[in-house]
Amino acid sequence: TAAALLAAEAQYPAGTQIEYVWVDDGSRDQTFGALLQFHYRHPDRVRIVRLAGNVGSYNAIVAGMQYATGDCCAVIAADLQDPPEILVRMYEKWCAGHKLVIANRTGRSDGWLSDRLSGLYHRLIRRYAIHNLPEGGFDVALFDARLREEVVKMSEKNTNTLYLLPYMGFDPVCLPYERQKRRIGRSRWTLSKKIKLFIDSFISFSFLPVRLITAGGLLLGTVAMLYALFIVVCRISGVIHVEGWSTLMVVLLFVSAFQMIAIGIVGEYVWRTLDAARHRPMYIVDQIVETT
Repeated sequence: TAAALLAAEAQYPAGTQIEYVWVDDGSRDQTFGALLQFHYRHPDRVRIVRLAGNVGSYNAIVAGMQYATGDCCAVIAADLQDPPEILVRMYEKWCAGHKLVIANRTGRSDGWLSDRLSGLYHRLIRRYAIHNLPEGGFDVALFDARLREEVVKMSEKNTNTLYLLPYMGFDPVCLPYERQKRRIGRSRWTLSKKIKLFIDSFISFSFLPVRLITAGGLLLGTVAMLYALFIVVCRISGVIHVEGWSTLMVVLLFVSAFQMIAIGIVGEYVWRTLDAARHRPMYIVDQIVETT
């Protein structure tokens, strides 16, 4: 990975200064030793952030952002599934004035099932959460230092850190590429972690689950009350002859209707409490034009 990044340096514009921030997410192999060797060869522009334990890739990304110092910042994994050469094209877009540049996947070599599940995940996120998310999603991004500072300031857990970038409202410039199959090592991105990411993404960026509970509670509550009224009419008209059944059903339906509506209302309050506890900024100023 280090060799590929160094090889791509020749393609950057003259005078570009590059620093490398490597995050060791609690590895138990020889990763840290290899990073130290790279640091010794380039001590003036290589920084290593070694985490005490494995905290997950998205938390590790925030750690890397916190210790980056450049005018812009790029995030790329070390497994070489994403070509380091694309960072050069992304940097050119940033130099042209774009605050957020994304390398979005147009294809992947991870197998039929993984490809279909990934496509479904990103379609749902685009439809119900982050509308400016590129099709196919992304794992590589280059963005302005201002965006990096905002993400670090949020300090959010259990979320997709990279998806916070388009969520802030900046329209991304997308550079399509096809993700390659992993050739070295074995991914620890297990099915359980993918399911957790799916849940975290919806809870972090969308109020759809809570709104579905509210809508379902109101719908079922209305149906329950109408059915209760129907039972009362049937009892008065003599259609129902069993003593006590009508009273029991009416009480049960009314209580159930109240519970469903109450759960929906409580869910709306919980969502707003969660949204306030995140401390996300209400707005981000892109530029201020002062009067002369």
